[in-house]
Amino acid sequence: MGMTMAEKILARHAGREEVAPGDLVLARVDLVLGNDITAPVAIREFYRIGVEDVFDRERIALVPDHFVPNKDIQSAEQAKIMRDFARKFNILHYFEVGRMGVEHALLPEAGLTLPGELIIGADSHTCTYGALGAFATGVGSTDMAAAMATGEAWFKVPATIKFIYRGKLPPWVGGKDLILHTIGDIGVDGGLYKALEFTGEAIEELDMDGRFTMSNMAIEAGAKAGLIAPDATTRDYLKGRASRPYREAFSDEDACYEKVIEYDVSNLEPQVAFPHLPENARPVREAGDVILDQVIIGSCTNGRIEDMRAAARVLEGKKVHKGLRLIIIPATQAIYRQAIDEGLVHTFLDAGAAVSTPTCGPCLGGYMGILARGEKALATTNRNFVGRMGHPESEVYLSGPAVAAASAVTGRITHPEEVL
Repeated sequence: MGMTMAEKILARHAGREEVAPGDLVLARVDLVLGNDITAPVAIREFYRIGVEDVFDRERIALVPDHFVPNKDIQSAEQAKIMRDFARKFNILHYFEVGRMGVEHALLPEAGLTLPGELIIGADSHTCTYGALGAFATGVGSTDMAAAMATGEAWFKVPATIKFIYRGKLPPWVGGKDLILHTIGDIGVDGGLYKALEFTGEAIEELDMDGRFTMSNMAIEAGAKAGLIAPDATTRDYLKGRASRPYREAFSDEDACYEKVIEYDVSNLEPQVAFPHLPENARPVREAGDVILDQVIIGSCTNGRIEDMRAAARVLEGKKVHKGLRLIIIPATQAIYRQAIDEGLVHTFLDAGAAVSTPTCGPCLGGYMGILARGEKALATTNRNFVGRMGHPESEVYLSGPAVAAASAVTGRITHPEEVL
């Protein structure tokens, strides 16, 4: 019996010929990452282990992005713990303010996450790198500490669910809509501790930015990882970017899947997830009359250049609704610069948006867009749990960037075609 991508990568890194779902393996990792919330806890645990050095100063990435630039004294202290640790152990991939970005956009951009690799991060959306054909998954801070010391981590091999997306994507429909539709179908626990494998002609049509969005939100279905097989699009993205050699992995034709789920997306509409779960997805034309107070375009889910371009196409020559705040946050400095060079930032400013340096900020209710009691926001972020973006009596709706931009113009959840 053949193996899936996920099984092949875990077997290779565990030094085994084969593995099967349910096996426990100790595997070497290619990259360990943490941010300004999770890394300080890991660093304290690392010191308790008592080792004299990290396993590899080039295989650890530290990205302060959640409350950075520092919003208060506590966040400044958190960032300083990371900074001091990076200096002490000469961590090569420490990203300071001005050079950092939202971690799950920054690390692929820097060529630090590659096909066939095994990557762990003390952040649940580490699964983003599955878009490149890596087995990437979130872990706790203590696991991060142990991996920084040993270069290894324990894994239970997950079963794989295969998703096949058939048909050509309609206008304004992208990776965010595919994954919201999928989670709406299987539920937030439909992939619990599974590897999700995304395939089909609609996936082949997606650019890397759309693929990153899909893998990023695998965790919103409870999944351990979300993988897309490498192809010409992947290799073009990595050309001149990959920081080290890599070895791709592909599922065998006779691989055993727990189940196979197929969708015809030829007539799929842009999706909106209603509070308070990503599974509450419905077509935007069925959203009804939801009046908004705020729109956020950004995050590790939809803060990349194609997201900026989609938003600008909708906002060109228009104004943000007078009763609404529009906040746009490019996910990295390079994306920010490109958005400036392409004139996208001018479009945003002319429309009346606020544009920020890269930060996770409002996505987790950190800063740069906290909601008050009773307020409603539409966001291109990945979660809309109770209190996620501020007051527990606020509401967060999720969409792709085009719907978000159109809604910022009308003041209510809107299909892009309505404003174009």
